[in-house]
This record gives sequence, C-alpha cells and structure tokens, in this order.
Amino acid sequence: MGEQLGLLGYDYVEFYVGSAKMWAYWHAKAMGMKIIGYSGPETGVKGKVSYYLEQNNLRIVVTSAINPSQYQIHQFVERHGDGVKRWSLKVKDVRKAFDGAIKNGAIPAWEPVRTENENGWVEEAALKLYDDAEIVFVNRDNYKGIFKPGYGKPIQKIDIVSEDTGLQAIDHIVGNVRTNEMDLWVNYLNKSLNFETFIDFGPGDISTQYSALLSKVVRSTEGPAIKNPINEPYEGLKKSQIEEYIDEYLGSGIQHVAVITNDIIKTIAAMRKNGMEFLSVPDSYYDTLKERGFEVTEDIGELKKYGILCDIEGKGYLLQLFTKPIGDRPTFFYEIIQRRKGAQGFGQGNFQALFESIERDQAQRGSLDK
Repeated sequence: MGEQLGLLGYDYVEFYVGSAKMWAYWHAKAMGMKIIGYSGPETGVKGKVSYYLEQNNLRIVVTSAINPSQYQIHQFVERHGDGVKRWSLKVKDVRKAFDGAIKNGAIPAWEPVRTENENGWVEEAALKLYDDAEIVFVNRDNYKGIFKPGYGKPIQKIDIVSEDTGLQAIDHIVGNVRTNEMDLWVNYLNKSLNFETFIDFGPGDISTQYSALLSKVVRSTEGPAIKNPINEPYEGLKKSQIEEYIDEYLGSGIQHVAVITNDIIKTIAAMRKNGMEFLSVPDSYYDTLKERGFEVTEDIGELKKYGILCDIEGKGYLLQLFTKPIGDRPTFFYEIIQRRKGAQGFGQGNFQALFESIERDQAQRGSLDK
C-alpha cells in the first residue's frame, strides 16, 4: 500500500470545447444545470472563456479558447474534438496528495498552484492520465467566491427554461484505451492513487454477435467511493464501440461520465422533455425482464416507457440509461444511473441490450465494419 493521499471524492469535470457558451447553454437546457460562474476577459482572464455549472453536487466546467495564445486548448479540440480534458478529486491537502501520488509512481502534469483574491484561495495540482487527459487534486475549502479565482457571475442574466432533472453527483468516470493499454492504466491508478481493482470483465464477459471489449474497474480505498472503469477493444467480427471511439477521438481518453439520480424515471422523463437523445432499447428487453422475475420497486411499464435498463445485483439492483454522443463526433456521452439497495456494480446484465443499441447507431454512421 502506497502513501495515503487524503482523497475526498469527485469535485468537477472540465471539458475543452469549440464554443464554451454553446456547451454551457446545452448543459443548462438538456441537463437542467445552472450556469453559476463565468471566466474570461471581463473577469481578468485573457485568451479563453469558461462557464461553471452546478446542480446539487454535480459540477461541470466548459472551456474554449478565444485566441491562439491558448495553444493547449486549440490543440486538444483540433485533435480530439469536444471532450473531457480533466476530472478532479477533492483532497484534504493538495501538496501532500500530489507529493504522495508522485512518490507512488504518478506522472506530474503540473505542480501545486495557489490562486487567490479577496474571497480567499484555491489550490490545485495535476497528474497525467491517458493521452491528453489529467487528474486534478483540488482544495476549495478556503474560498468563499464563485468556484475559484478568475470566476464571477455570468456577465449577462441567463434564464434558460428547462425541466428539473434531479441530477445529483458523479457516480463514475469511464476511460477508453488502446489495445493492451488497459492493464497499464489500471496498474497506474492502483499504484498512484492507492486504488484497487474492483471488477474484471475478461474475454467473453462483454460481447455481442459482432463486437467485444475488455474492462476493469478500479476504485478508491480511502474516503468516499471513486470508481473508474477502463475499457480496451477485444477482437470481434466487426468494429467495437471502443475501436470507434479511439478512431474518432484519435487516441485514448474519457468516454463517459455517469451521473447519479435518486429517481431515474423522473430524471429521464425531464431530460427527454429537455431534448436529450438516448440510446433506444427494444421492447423485447422488457419482456425478458418480466420473465426473469425481477423484484423492483419501479413499474416495469414505466421503465419501458422511458427506455430505462434494469439489472439485479445481489440484494440490490441498478437502473441506467445512456445518452447518445453529445458532440459531433461519436465519442463522449453521459450515463444516468440510480443505485437501489446498495448495488455497486455497472449493469453487466444490461451489456447485451446496451451494446446492441450502440451497434445500431454505429451501423447508421457506417462505422460498424472494420
């Protein structure tokens, strides 16, 4: 066991995108989030614009470059398209967590930096992850302003009408990596952050008639649960969703963020009204669900109405549904999930229906064939 890092759970996820304003408005409309903060030339930050959004404990930042001096943002978006640049972990002490992770074997992205203004200070540091992604350690305990220094209230009143989605917080964050990279990153996270391998899906565990993948889930061993599945392609008759992601994203990166809700039926109903597109599930899935005799609190007819998947796990069960890719490239998407009676898994019983749904979308894009 390496040095303890004082991890306190997820904090925020930051996207690099072509237009931060458009992405902020989309998250506010489709996901019912509130645009709380703005960072840009008007707040003293040159060359880039960021919007900070919240709903309950879900925190999203979207950032875009507005001049060529922000080379890193331009380079990321040009190569990968709109996507997740970094996800962050709250820590008790940024310097201690950073030094401990480096001692454990992590690769530094940038050293601890403290930014401050009249509202206090925020400290952050980052580790390398996948190709161009980062894990950020952050402590905002000593800051009373909006998000962190450089952010203020939106420069104009933004009043976007949308249904309340009831989204609560990040449940897990999934990475897609190249063939033979999965174990490398599993070992990296386990060693660097004192994570442990929680679930291991081997050959044949996740497959359809056409495609397959391998997956391992790592999770934190200290503090609140931090869970990170990592997928890699596995040989199949046709191109898997992981292969398509790597081809379109041009590398390894973050495939999706799972967001937890306390009432998935209300959440999906609201998000559909807000215009969110979800993967479709065939009606036969729900006939099979009834035949398997699942004892769930929710009405199966309601689950069918909104296309929600259900999987029994021990004495508990989970409900989940995946959006379609939210950008122009078929890369990043969201998962909406509700865990019932202590369920901790990832819906293995839903994999067949889910991946067949993804393959239908791949076929429409003409990217199922190798």
